[in-house]
Amino acid sequence: MSHRGENENVARAAGIVGMATMLSRIFGFIRDMVVAAFFGAGIATDAFFVAFRIPNLLRRLLGEGSLTVAFIPVFTEYLKTKSRESALELASIALTFLSILLVVVSLAGVLLSPLIVSLMAPGFIKNPAQFDLAVFLTRLMFPYIFFISLVALCMGILNSLRHFAAPALSPVILNISMILSTLLLHRCFQQPITALAIGVMLGGVLQLAMQWPFLIKMGARLKPNFSFRHPGMKRIGRLLIPTLVGSGIYQINIFIGTILASILPKGSVSFLYYADRVVELPLGVFAIAVGTASLPSLSAQVAKGLFDDFKQTISFSLRLILFITVPATVALIALREPIVSVLFQRGAFDAYSTRMTAQALLYYTLGLWAFSVIRVIDSAFFSLQDRRSPLKAAFVSLLVNVGLSILLMFPLKHGGLALATSAASAVNVLMLSFILRKKVGSYLNQRFYASLVKTFLASALMAVSIYLVSLVFPWNIEASFHVRVLFLTYCIAAGILTFFGASFLLKSDEMVSMLSLIRRKLKSSAH
Repeated sequence: MSHRGENENVARAAGIVGMATMLSRIFGFIRDMVVAAFFGAGIATDAFFVAFRIPNLLRRLLGEGSLTVAFIPVFTEYLKTKSRESALELASIALTFLSILLVVVSLAGVLLSPLIVSLMAPGFIKNPAQFDLAVFLTRLMFPYIFFISLVALCMGILNSLRHFAAPALSPVILNISMILSTLLLHRCFQQPITALAIGVMLGGVLQLAMQWPFLIKMGARLKPNFSFRHPGMKRIGRLLIPTLVGSGIYQINIFIGTILASILPKGSVSFLYYADRVVELPLGVFAIAVGTASLPSLSAQVAKGLFDDFKQTISFSLRLILFITVPATVALIALREPIVSVLFQRGAFDAYSTRMTAQALLYYTLGLWAFSVIRVIDSAFFSLQDRRSPLKAAFVSLLVNVGLSILLMFPLKHGGLALATSAASAVNVLMLSFILRKKVGSYLNQRFYASLVKTFLASALMAVSIYLVSLVFPWNIEASFHVRVLFLTYCIAAGILTFFGASFLLKSDEMVSMLSLIRRKLKSSAH
């Protein structure tokens, strides 16, 4: 396939994943609005977010962050150089292995929940009621890791087979489950937030059930296979160990933030959670979409030895990400308080909670470019089956995060923890970018730098337009919901029109490609 054709594959897949993820994020925000309205930002929500973070952390370690990532390049190589049957046999073995591992981990987690909460949130120990609630919720939700990690592996298989829609839509099921459980079951328990935990478990089961029909449709009829000595599994194992450690270091960064936030004033864990949810919108819709879409293409190019195309795909993917991430960064910084206010400020979530969450959002947003770019850089290393380099960079970023978190948490409170996370991510990206350049040579071409300059110019004009709107229609956090929504709508409309208008006038490659894709879609639909 030509390089242009592979770029179109990446763009098309990123569009599918991005649209599905956008839908998921919309339901995610509805979920968070419901949670904020019913439970606010206090002792119960802090306990829930700590309990939910533990199985989520293990999901990323055992699912998305290690086995899945180690699995996709090897699986793709089997598809390209051997046969589909051989690749699907490897998938069955990997699924069997992961299932056994997850049963053991789930049982251990349920038994060791008090110890886990003590390590995760030592600040809760001084409040026995909060500690007991966190332990109870952890035990209730820990088996979620079994279902969601299997979901992650199934998503990896489907993505490698170039099916992206169903895996990307999967989180919508979780969000709907959590919303309905909260609305319908919150009066059924002594601790109303238990309903939210029930929703998490139901969501995990339903997400796994959703993947199976699509696997069968793609011809992936997976069945138990205990041939763990398979050569492919040995190669996955060699990638798995450094990947697991590297992912572990990243998750330790999250652990550190939660531990330190539990020591800070009440609500700090929740402020960080809600701010992270806002950042996850551009990150999930665009960065993760492009990273997900590029991994199979990069893996296939490495398997075929097409390293010039490999570097072109990296450059193209980064241009796509930054075309959205740079203006998103500007908009989130300029409109951080209105965004948080409109999304969450109702019921138990008051103006003070909005200001505190907006503070965390500011510092997280400073690292949005790094959170986004790392998705493609990591995909490049996964495709090269090199996990030692990301491991070294992750270890350095851990040290940076620990040092800066301790240094900044007292003057900036929870905002300092968010800033430390952003700085550590920036260090990680810069180190890996340097290492990747040494491994494959320069991968950022002239088109990348020209595109970046145009994106910065269009984003600067967008910032000016938002500022002018705020002069005419000043922001007031105490205004009615209707007035706050109008302010945010005017600012976003002005920003979007200015950015895309400026990009069109500057003849940005990404803008031209977007218009070309829309024209082709309209022509095909007309026929």
